[in-house]
Amino acid sequence: MPQLHLGPLGPADLAALVLLVACWLGIGWLTEHPPAHRPSVGKLMEGYRREWMRQLVTRTPRLFDSSMVDGLRQSTTFFASTALIAIGGGLALLGNPEQLSGMAQEFRLTEGPRLLWETRILTATLFGANAFLKFVWSHRLFSYAAIAMAAVPNDVKDPLVYPRAEQAAQLNINAAKSFNRGLRSVYFALATLAWLLGPWALIAATLYTTAMLWRRDFASFARRALLANPPH
Repeated sequence: MPQLHLGPLGPADLAALVLLVACWLGIGWLTEHPPAHRPSVGKLMEGYRREWMRQLVTRTPRLFDSSMVDGLRQSTTFFASTALIAIGGGLALLGNPEQLSGMAQEFRLTEGPRLLWETRILTATLFGANAFLKFVWSHRLFSYAAIAMAAVPNDVKDPLVYPRAEQAAQLNINAAKSFNRGLRSVYFALATLAWLLGPWALIAATLYTTAMLWRRDFASFARRALLANPPH
């Protein structure tokens, strides 16, 4: 029976790559669409973000809220810059095949054609590129949320006060979703680097990364703390 190959990828590499993409998409979908009886940390935080905007209405002055948004935007800037540096490193390796081959020989990594090494590096670089785009969009959304927060009237009797607060909350929630998607891409980019050791190393790293992300969202101390007295 002939073995399945796709270019430089053998059956084990193909299986590892399919598992990587499936776990990346699967844990992302599960985190954002958890069962009603077992909400994820991200889903719980949506309630806290809405509560934050409701408390914003009566908080005077709102300096704390503006500093919070500034801190969130700085986080996205830091991770976007880090992702951009990683992308540059990946592209530098792809543009210098001799250096790539030398690195493989120096660290005594698994043997294989140069195109296989390039595929492995390119996959990690693509995860980094996706992370960069998510972080940039998250930064933009946090800016929109800050503007929406500034548009919340100071008069609690104004009929627009709570609708404006809800708009700000929704922008904040979407910004956080994009940020979390970027973080997941970073985690799986790091897992992809295990592919340099071979397909079985990639499978192990993928399963470990997926289990770690599941535990953080569904079985962590942070989740228990958020469930102690959630907002209504």
